[in-house]
Amino acid sequence: MKSKSGLQVLVVEDEPLIRMLIEDMLIEIGYKNIKVVASIDNALNFLADNRPDFVILDVDLSGTRSYPVAALLRSYKIPFVFVSGYDAAILDAAYADVKILQKPFRIGDLDSAIEATLGLGPADKTRDRGGVE
Repeated sequence: MKSKSGLQVLVVEDEPLIRMLIEDMLIEIGYKNIKVVASIDNALNFLADNRPDFVILDVDLSGTRSYPVAALLRSYKIPFVFVSGYDAAILDAAYADVKILQKPFRIGDLDSAIEATLGLGPADKTRDRGGVE
């Protein structure tokens, strides 16, 4: 398994401020190769030519569920977590096994979710943990 700094992470988030905050969190916890897109179409286009190691996928992108992206990720066997301002109950039953981070979440929550999904070691709990609203 590559180190965090060697993994490519794709962030699919339509809110610019949240996108930037997630990117900053990822950098703080050690990821260096981060790509960000803001829509389902941009995510699908990116995935047509790229295979990131991990994806952070907002459930609701400009009023549309991101399930086409989630389905493609599953078909490519690319691990991902959902992020959402809504409760996990909104998820389609087909994705009940996917971790969902409810906004606002803290950097430790993000780190733990990624590590659990990728099967990496425990997160470093000693750093100051900022949050995302």
